[in-house]
Amino acid sequence: MITPVMPTYARQPVAFERGEGMYLYDTDGKKYLDFYSGIGVMCLGHSHPTLVNALAEQGKKLWHTANTYQIPGGERLAQRLVDASCADTVFFTNSGAESTELCIKMVRKYHHDKGNAGKYRLITFASAFHGRTLAGIAAAGQEKLTKGFEPLPDGFDVVPFCDLDAVKAAIGPNTGGIMIEPVQGEGGIRPIPAEVMQELRKICDDNGLLFVCDEIQCGMGRTGKLFAHEWSGVKADIIACAKGIGGGFPLGAVLATEDAASGMVVGSHGTTYGGNPLAMAVGNAVLDEMLKPGFLEHSKEMGDKLQGRLAALQQKHPTLIEEVRGSGLMAGIRVPSIPTRDIVTDLIGRGLLPAVAGDMVVRMLPPLIIDDSHLDEAIEILDACLTDFASKAE
Repeated sequence: MITPVMPTYARQPVAFERGEGMYLYDTDGKKYLDFYSGIGVMCLGHSHPTLVNALAEQGKKLWHTANTYQIPGGERLAQRLVDASCADTVFFTNSGAESTELCIKMVRKYHHDKGNAGKYRLITFASAFHGRTLAGIAAAGQEKLTKGFEPLPDGFDVVPFCDLDAVKAAIGPNTGGIMIEPVQGEGGIRPIPAEVMQELRKICDDNGLLFVCDEIQCGMGRTGKLFAHEWSGVKADIIACAKGIGGGFPLGAVLATEDAASGMVVGSHGTTYGGNPLAMAVGNAVLDEMLKPGFLEHSKEMGDKLQGRLAALQQKHPTLIEEVRGSGLMAGIRVPSIPTRDIVTDLIGRGLLPAVAGDMVVRMLPPLIIDDSHLDEAIEILDACLTDFASKAE
């Protein structure tokens, strides 16, 4: 018999009652160090006073109006995002999936309005994750996402990860753009090297294509810059954003240059809830913290420390940890000899919350407010877990 909540998740047997800063507390009062952040969402940790106050104050005044009226909070948030990025304009959504869906539409509309309606195809990388819409799973092309949902929307050419020759070979008369994650999340915490990002930008420029960066998981300060593609020195034409932008409140956005957004005129796209006053109040509160002097620098510093501590852990457990991956506070360890879910379950039992990622990777996405004490605590738990698994294997 099916459960009242549709059984689409393999849920861990733990339920949380409250959160504070870097920690979650379950219904029995047990404390957990959160290195998952609700899939990279809780960039400021749990119950951050700035966000709580913004939500409470706006909630007393106005939650929602239609987007047929002006929303001053949205205009302010859009301007701040434009000022802090390479974009000229912003559309607000409710989720990452909606953001990537709009990115796909924008590429098609751009070429249509330029007189090239046939240029509708996007080149994407294998093992990507671009949301759970039909277009999103078609763009990723992974069987575990697409099986049973055929026929899929046409328009996507999936090539091997970072294979520039394959990218060039895939370009045809119907190609409209390239869409990638600067750091793959679900695919196994795999950063795209700066030189590959630069070459992708050049390929787009040489062929009249739009360069789309899906920054839903790797953006909003997670790598030490507001957006991960900035590390390579390139500029994106369109940026998909979500997760950290709302600090736990459902919020997403698509940022674009004026040229890339030239086809987005009145009636070309819409949303009921996206950009409403409540969401905009929280989004502005997130930026109040994230754009403070030193915030992104702290994220980078702690990310460097996390990567270094994981590398040291690899030296201690070389037979278990095959590789340390990631960028900043988006990190992973590849442990091919042990089922990833077994490691994650063991760590949860010890009071540390990581996550599973593809390619046998244990994924870590701690809140950006992490400090040295939290790092010490996490590494100690990881070390104990791996030591026990090593002893069992002997």
